[in-house]
Amino acid sequence: MPVLAVDQGTTSSRAMVFEDSGEARLVQARVHRQHYPSNGWVEHDPEELLQNVRSCIAAAGSIDAIGIDNQGESCLAWNAETKEAISPIIVWQDNRTEGMVQRLKDEGVECEVTARAGLPLDSYFSATKLAWILDHLPEAKKLYEKGKLRLGTTDAFFLDRLCDCFATDITTASRTSLMNLETGDWDATLCEIFDVPLECLPPIRPTTGNFGVTEIEGRKIPVTASVVDQQAALYGHGCRHVGDAKITFGTGAFALCLTGPELFRAPDKGLLPTVAWQHSGAPPTFALDGGVYCAGSAVNWAKSLGLFQEFSEINRFEGPPAIDRDLAFVPALSGLACPHWDRSAAGLWIGLSLDTSAQDMMQALLEGIAFRAAEVLEAMDAFVNLGSAISVDGGLSVNPYFCQFLADALQRQVRVPKMAELTLLGTALLAAEATGTDVPVTRPDTINYEAKRTKDIALIEPLVT
Repeated sequence: MPVLAVDQGTTSSRAMVFEDSGEARLVQARVHRQHYPSNGWVEHDPEELLQNVRSCIAAAGSIDAIGIDNQGESCLAWNAETKEAISPIIVWQDNRTEGMVQRLKDEGVECEVTARAGLPLDSYFSATKLAWILDHLPEAKKLYEKGKLRLGTTDAFFLDRLCDCFATDITTASRTSLMNLETGDWDATLCEIFDVPLECLPPIRPTTGNFGVTEIEGRKIPVTASVVDQQAALYGHGCRHVGDAKITFGTGAFALCLTGPELFRAPDKGLLPTVAWQHSGAPPTFALDGGVYCAGSAVNWAKSLGLFQEFSEINRFEGPPAIDRDLAFVPALSGLACPHWDRSAAGLWIGLSLDTSAQDMMQALLEGIAFRAAEVLEAMDAFVNLGSAISVDGGLSVNPYFCQFLADALQRQVRVPKMAELTLLGTALLAAEATGTDVPVTRPDTINYEAKRTKDIALIEPLVT
C-alpha cells in the first residue's frame, strides 16, 4: 500500500511517497518564510504552513495512509469553533520568554518541573510560549473566557484542521514541559506552574493509530502516525536497541539515544529523557535527547556574511585542523543547549589574528559544531553505553570534512546513510505499521568515516558570556 510521509520542519515542508515496490519518490518540497519580528523572536505563519501540508498531500496522488512529523516544541493558539489560528506559530528557536523562565527559576520551581516533565526550565520548550500567548494576546483571553480556546503544538493544529481531530501524540507532548513523563498525561501541577489551562490542551495519543481522515481533492485518506521530526529520524535510522544513537544536523544538531522501555534521568549531565515513540496498544519507548541550538543555521549565517559563496568551498581545507592552530569557534549563536542550558552564552571565534582567512574561520566553525555534538555524545556515553558507530543525517552530513572531523572528535565510526530523507522514512514506517503493513524499504547503504586520529583533540570548554 502506498504511504505518504510529510515532514513539516523548521524551514520547509517535504513529502515522499513510499510505494509497495519499495520505491520512494519525493513529491513536494515547499519552503516557508521565517519571521523575526523582534530580537530573539522567531515565528511562522500557521496558514502558510497548513497550506504547504495540504499541497504536499495533494501532490501525492493515490495513497492509502499518511504520517506527519512536526517541529516538536513550536506552538500556537486557535479558535475551537472556527479553527482559525489567533496567534503566529512561536518557533522552538524563539526565546521571548526568557524573563518568565528566569522568574520561575527564582521562584524555585525548576526541580519540580524537571522531576515531573524531565525537562529543564528553558524557553526552548512549549509551556512558556503557550503561557505568553494567553498573557499577551487579548483574543486568546477572550476565547478562554468563552471556553473556545485551543492551545497546542503545530501537530494538533494540523490534525484539527485536516482531520477534525484535536489531538497530539506522546512524543510531541513530551517536549512541552506540561506532560508527566511517568504517566504520559498532562500534569495538573505543571499546568498550574506555567499558568497554562489544561482544558485547552489536546488529548495525548500514541504515536501510531487513528488520527482521523483528511479529504484532499475528493480523496479521503487516514492519518495513522504523528510524531516529532527528530524521533521520526531516529526511527528512520533504524535505531531499535538500547544504545543506538543518531545525530541530525539540521538547523540545530539533535542527538537521540534509545534507552528502551526504561525512563532514564540524567539532569546532572544536561540530558533530557523523552519519548522516542509509542505504538498503539504498547508502552512507550524512551530515549535521551541532547540538542545543539545552532548547526546548519550557523553555516547559513556565515554564508550570509560572505565568508563563502558555494557549499562546495567548505568541503575540504588545506593544512591541519583549525583547532591545531589554536583557532576555535563556539556555535552559541542562540545560546548553549545540552549539557549547559545557558541562553546567555554567545557565539564567538577564539584565536583570530591578522592572517586568519575566511576559509580558516569556516574551518573553525565546522569544527566547533562537531565539538559541540561530541560534547553531547560524551555526556550520553557516560550514562548509556553507546555503540561503536553513530548514524548522522542532515545538511552537514554531506560535507566530507565535517564528517571526518566528527569521527575523529567522537573516536567512533560516523555512518552517513545514502538515503537523505530518513525523517520521512521513519514517519512512513510508523504510518504503515499502524495499518498492519510494512514499507518494503531496505536499510539504506551508508558512507562510513573511520576515526583517523587518536584522541588528541580535546573538547573545547564552551565560553559563556
